[in-house]
Amino acid sequence: MNIQYFKEYSRHLNRDMEFKVYGQGGKPVLVFPCQNGRFFDWEGFGMLETLGDYLESGKIQLFTADTIDGETLSLVEGNPYDRVRLHEGWFSYVMEELVPRVRELNGTGQSLLVTGFSMGAYHAGNFFFRRPDVFDSVIALSGVYDTYDMYNGYMDEVVYANDPCASIAGMPEDHPYLRLYNQRKIMICVGQGAWEEPLLAGTRRLDAVLRSKGVHAWVDYWGHDVNHDWPWWKKQIRYFLPHALGEA
Repeated sequence: MNIQYFKEYSRHLNRDMEFKVYGQGGKPVLVFPCQNGRFFDWEGFGMLETLGDYLESGKIQLFTADTIDGETLSLVEGNPYDRVRLHEGWFSYVMEELVPRVRELNGTGQSLLVTGFSMGAYHAGNFFFRRPDVFDSVIALSGVYDTYDMYNGYMDEVVYANDPCASIAGMPEDHPYLRLYNQRKIMICVGQGAWEEPLLAGTRRLDAVLRSKGVHAWVDYWGHDVNHDWPWWKKQIRYFLPHALGEA
């Protein structure tokens, strides 16, 4: 398998940012790690083996991004005004620096699939719902999609932009993104087992908001034996990926 490592300066964050690329050609898949995770976590937790047939056959190419969660979402004792603006800087890094590199390195011209688990699911959902013109599909597993706990209830225009439940609920009925969402593939899943309770509640909130706006998302609730852990995320990504790629 072709594996590439990159460390490149971000003008939005004034620091070097790292990412890795797995495979060659195929559907570009942008991956976000779990909370406070790193760009190499999918490799470390065995996701290359889980998706090996898709990577080796050239059906997908993974681009694993780094986050700065420890300075933004996870820094609960910090000033929410500053934290969310740093987060917005990271959002701009991904959209204006990393995504163009993904397109350049992938070379297929295809729109991106975005995915992640736990906090990575929040990131994936946030990017998809903010930019459905760039991402044509999302697989978000075991995530929350509002920012209340992240910023201790603080809300301003930047938090609002990064809060899918709030921003989608506030869209007027003629907002062009509502039509665009229904032309995309939205796959959201959560288990009902150990450590999934807050994620289950968060998924239900997003589900209700999407339904209220007429957005036809596939929101799937798995069983009470389905825990918040990698073995289940591996099964779920294998289940949803064929649908994202139009194979099922």
